[in-house]
Amino acid sequence: MAFETPPLRRVEEDPQHPLDRDVWPATLPPVTQLLTDGLDLGAATVFVGENGAGKSTLVEAIALAWGLSPEGGSTGARNSTRPSESALHDHLRLVRTGGATRHGYFLRAETMHGFFTYLEQNPGSRPEPRFHEISHGESFLELAIDRFRGRGLWVLDEPESALSFSGCLALLGHLKDLLAAGGSQVIMSTHSPLLAALPGARILEVGDWGLRETAWRDLDLVTNWASFLDAPERYLRHL
Repeated sequence: MAFETPPLRRVEEDPQHPLDRDVWPATLPPVTQLLTDGLDLGAATVFVGENGAGKSTLVEAIALAWGLSPEGGSTGARNSTRPSESALHDHLRLVRTGGATRHGYFLRAETMHGFFTYLEQNPGSRPEPRFHEISHGESFLELAIDRFRGRGLWVLDEPESALSFSGCLALLGHLKDLLAAGGSQVIMSTHSPLLAALPGARILEVGDWGLRETAWRDLDLVTNWASFLDAPERYLRHL
């Protein structure tokens, strides 16, 4: 098997450990669809949708099922401040590509402060930046570029929360280069139309309908931003 193949082919419900459909998060339509139909994955998958729709729940569960730390990090990280993740990952089966890497990393903007503290308290074999001493966006971007290297599964939960426009562009460029090199896979949730434009990504819009594949230009996220930027006063007068 070529190493250029993305490491994860499919996510589905574990038939030996099904999740009660009347229990959260199985009550969320996107989660119900994933459990019922499974989800095939390509080199890049981007989840977009409103707050509370379930996109972060899906991304978090895939990361945990891979063995990544729930508050960020690699398979070796064991940082936890206040466990809040759902049990969905315990009910998933990952169909991996034979011979592919098991390396990976999970970055989520909402837990980065605690994760930086964990890194300071558990230094690796090489010097690292003092992440708490640089801005939130700079530290997030530097960590992503430093850790997302070579082949692996790179999972990001709403990274735009930490980044400026130029920061999002820099992250997008790094992810694009990783995918072009082969053997890497990106799974991301985002509210950013910029990050949703990751070249070659399959975009899944998350909502009451479940999961639906949508072209970038047809996303509510994109059309709403375009409409606002074209005439912000139309929105502001109704606030």
